Amino acid sequence: MSAAFAPIGKWWLAPIAISIHIFAINRSERKAVIAFVFGLSANLFLLHWTSIYVGSTPWLILSFGLAFFYLPLALVGRWGIGAYPLIFLILEEIRNHFPFGGFGWARIAYSQADAPYSIFARYGGAAGLTAIVLLLALFIFRVSQHRAQYWILIPLFAIFIPVNVASQSSTSALLIQGNVPAYGLDFNARATQVFFNHVKESQKALVQYPNVDFLLWPENAVDVDPFTNDQVAQALDSFTQPMIVGAIVNENTKLLNTSILWTNKVQTVYAKQHLTPFGEYIPLRSLASKISPLTEEVTDFSPGDHPVFFTVGRARIAPIICYELIDDSIVRNAAEGSNLLAVQTNSATFGKSAESAQQLSITRIRAIEHSRNILSVSTTGYSAVIDYQGHVVQSTKMGVADHLYAKVGLINEQSPRDRYGDWSLVMVLIWLLIVSRRVYVYRR
Repeated sequence: MSAAFAPIGKWWLAPIAISIHIFAINRSERKAVIAFVFGLSANLFLLHWTSIYVGSTPWLILSFGLAFFYLPLALVGRWGIGAYPLIFLILEEIRNHFPFGGFGWARIAYSQADAPYSIFARYGGAAGLTAIVLLLALFIFRVSQHRAQYWILIPLFAIFIPVNVASQSSTSALLIQGNVPAYGLDFNARATQVFFNHVKESQKALVQYPNVDFLLWPENAVDVDPFTNDQVAQALDSFTQPMIVGAIVNENTKLLNTSILWTNKVQTVYAKQHLTPFGEYIPLRSLASKISPLTEEVTDFSPGDHPVFFTVGRARIAPIICYELIDDSIVRNAAEGSNLLAVQTNSATFGKSAESAQQLSITRIRAIEHSRNILSVSTTGYSAVIDYQGHVVQSTKMGVADHLYAKVGLINEQSPRDRYGDWSLVMVLIWLLIVSRRVYVYRR
């Protein structure tokens, strides 16, 4: 199952793996054990990157915690094996929201960016794409039982429905990947060096592409408050083009992770709304400190409370900062109020692990889901230009200073998933309920 995700990225392994699990849990008398072991092993492999610099304890706690969410799959013993997709999807949606705002990184949909049916995300969202994988898995299982039920796959026909997505205009941008002196939790120990790495790469890029509408810097590119540090402010003011930069800002007693539209005259600030638990703030701090002494090094950030959109010419740009990418409501609100998405992230704290490649896959699914072109920029890579069909148009390599020039279309039309809102999830759940009931009746 884990090999379906990046960096291995063999999407077709997901339905096969799940069909094998359906077979195993159907035959076993210890269904809860089979469900738990599946969830644990898949997440241990998939999320190993979380242990790169903090040790194995948080990785094990996260993987074991997620594995408990798979236990209710044992209910197929009472409700019938046809209920497997419905139970699985409900559990996945719970994981996306609970606890601590949820952790949806391991969503099955995020392994399917290269699947020929990935376009289904524009109708059913990420949840709908997960449902397609689950239905394929159930279909494979039923075929193995010599009971092929093709009607299960009826939702797949939605991928043949034409959707007109047109760009009314375009904008040009430079994505700046300045790199960091060293990987690790203290990547920004020399924060001004990281900042001037991005200044240097920007100056280099502008020599080659002087006529751009704006520059896009990643999260944490400015780890020195530009509103209080005159040297940093003057360096930013030296650029004549508008800049969207990721910066740490102190506002009174609040520490904010922000994206700033910086011009010589006006600065518009967006504060990250969905903070990373145990990274940007510590829930249950007294307990967490007993598990890892590294919690003492984390100063709690304060979350923002509303979206902000940056206007550059005809572009209305919605900034999404790193972890917010797995928050459905934040990405949906960003897409609804913009015609271009800008994802700013910092992968230096995870080295050259699978984290960055997995995040790129998530970004690709979000592009399809919301019919938006996306500019994704990282301090260390992968930075990429992604079109509304989820294709990577350009990308950088890991661990190098680099830049990308992009001329991208501005799309104002909403995807069907955004147009119908949460009704898309309701329709997906209704279909899985129908499948569950009909397969159960057929078996009886």
